[in-house]
Amino acid sequence: MRGRAVRLVARRLAHAVNDPEVLIIGAGPAGLTAATYLGRFRRRTVVMDAGAPRACWIPLSHNMPGFPAGITGADILKRMRGQAEEYGAVIRPGRVESLVHDGEGFIAQVEGRSIRARAILLATGVVDHHPDLPGVERAVQKALVRICPICDGYEATGKAVAVIGDSDKGAREAAFMRTYSDRVTLIHIGPADALTRRDELDRLGVELVLAPLESIDIEQDRVTALSYGGQSRTFDLVYSALGTSPNAELAQGLKARLASDGRLEVDLHQATSVPGLYAAGDVVRGLNQIAVATAEAAVAATDIHNRLRRIDGLTVAD
Repeated sequence: MRGRAVRLVARRLAHAVNDPEVLIIGAGPAGLTAATYLGRFRRRTVVMDAGAPRACWIPLSHNMPGFPAGITGADILKRMRGQAEEYGAVIRPGRVESLVHDGEGFIAQVEGRSIRARAILLATGVVDHHPDLPGVERAVQKALVRICPICDGYEATGKAVAVIGDSDKGAREAAFMRTYSDRVTLIHIGPADALTRRDELDRLGVELVLAPLESIDIEQDRVTALSYGGQSRTFDLVYSALGTSPNAELAQGLKARLASDGRLEVDLHQATSVPGLYAAGDVVRGLNQIAVATAEAAVAATDIHNRLRRIDGLTVAD
C-alpha cells in the first residue's frame, strides 16, 4: 500500500514538473511568495531556481516585518521555500534559457528540456555592480560593504560612511545617508563629468573624493583601509552605489515592454505587456525591497489564478 502511495506521489510530481500550470522563474522572495499563493490556489506550480538569489547576501535584516531582532537572508529564503513546498510547489534547480509563445501558453527551455506552462511569472531580480576589487564579496557578506541604504541605513547612524559611485546616483545615495550621519564621503570613481551636482554635495556637507579605488582592507568587523589615488582612509561602513542590471532578457525575447532603466513595466496586477507573462520583485521598476517583492508576488499570483479561471469558464460573468 505504501509503495503504491509513493508511486502516485512520484507521478503527480512528474506531472507538475513537466506540465505545470504556472512556471515561476526565480526562487527569491518574490518567486517563493507567489509559489505559496499559487499552491494554496491549487495550481500546479514549478519554481526554477538558478541559484544564489540576491536575498542570500543579506547578513542580517532588521526591516523585515515580523522580525524585530533581525533575520538573515538565508533564513528568510529557507522559511519561504519550506512554506511554498508545504502547499505543493515544486522547486527545481536549473536556468531557463529561453521562452517562446505556444498557443495560449509558453514553452521554456531549461538545460536541454522543454517545460510547457499556461502562465509565467518572472522573479529574476537584478545583478548588483560591485566594485572590481579583491575581497569585496566577503565584505558584502560581512555587511561592511553594503548595497541597500533603505534596508540598513539606520545601522550607519553616527558612523563614518563612504559611498562609492560613478555617476549622480552616488551623489543621491550620499545625500540619503546624511539622514543618519554627518560623516559621509562620496568616492567618485567614474569620469569627472559624470558627477554634475558637486554644489549639492557641498551644501549637504558631503566630502567628495575624485579618485579610482585600489583596494578594500578588512580586519575583524571594520574596513581598516579604503585605498584610492595612493591614499588610505578608514571607514565604519562602505556603500556601493554603482547600480544594478535587471535580469530581463527572457522578457525581451518575448518583446515585453521595458522601462527606461531596462526593468519591466507592469500594470496594477503585475501583468507585463505580453498576455500571460507576469513579473514581480526587483526586475520590475520600483523599490528593491523584500516587502515590496512579496506584495507584488501576491498580487501577481492572484491575478494569474483569476486569469486561468476566466479562461476555463470558472468565473461568474459581469
